[in-house]
Amino acid sequence: MSKRPSKRKLEISEIIRLYLEGESTTIIAEKANISPRYVRMILNDNNVKMRPRGSWKRIYSLNENYFKIWSANMAYILGFLIADGTVARDNHSVIIAQKEKYILENIKKELGSNQPLFKNKDTGVYLLTINSKIIKEDLINIHGVKPNKSSTIKFPYVPEEFMSHFIRGYFDGDGFVKYEGYFVSFVGGSRSFMLSLKDKIEENGFETNYTEHTTHFRVYVSGRRTIKLFSEWLYKDKGLHLKRKYEVFQKETLPLEKLKDRELKTHKNALLKRKSF
Repeated sequence: MSKRPSKRKLEISEIIRLYLEGESTTIIAEKANISPRYVRMILNDNNVKMRPRGSWKRIYSLNENYFKIWSANMAYILGFLIADGTVARDNHSVIIAQKEKYILENIKKELGSNQPLFKNKDTGVYLLTINSKIIKEDLINIHGVKPNKSSTIKFPYVPEEFMSHFIRGYFDGDGFVKYEGYFVSFVGGSRSFMLSLKDKIEENGFETNYTEHTTHFRVYVSGRRTIKLFSEWLYKDKGLHLKRKYEVFQKETLPLEKLKDRELKTHKNALLKRKSF
């Protein structure tokens, strides 16, 4: 029996169970934080009969053509995936990570999948793994979502009717709202994507601010009245969304006609104070 390396995240019994249920050694390796070669060695050591390479078959349901057809929820998931997802380089899998389990369950249901979620016990983060060559290729070829996308992703084509849903998805993954300060911020590692995000928000009637940092970029929307209007646009005809962030916007108790932004927005000083968020 091979000695267990300290970095391995799954017990041998769990690795064997996943393989016997039809999971590929590549996906098991990702979940266990080890190499596919080491997975195969564990299986051999435990006398598990190996399938011929390339014989992996789907054991969970999935709408593999989901990202071919635009809808409000598809736009949301695409934005969420760009913020919190990973397209694998060496296999046909897409992984979305999130601490709030229910949103991944809702996304899974929307994708027509019954794939169980995996929870990282060390971080408490849930992972939704989508195993599909078709979905991976559609994300890359139709929407431009490629492996190692963080600093290189371009803003994808999004039909205007679905723009608020796409931006809400990205906001739920990489956005922040602070009601007491009356501002919303988006963060990202791609300068091109963030500048395009800024432009799209402005095209829908909202003033923004943009800042560049050593490793990331930020887009801000601020002002009490502006934030109210922005939230109405962001959540109009909402489908999928993070309840926690939506509820922050609901702290506003005054009607729109009584709300005002400050006459002179001292953005520069305000933004300096907000760098920690």
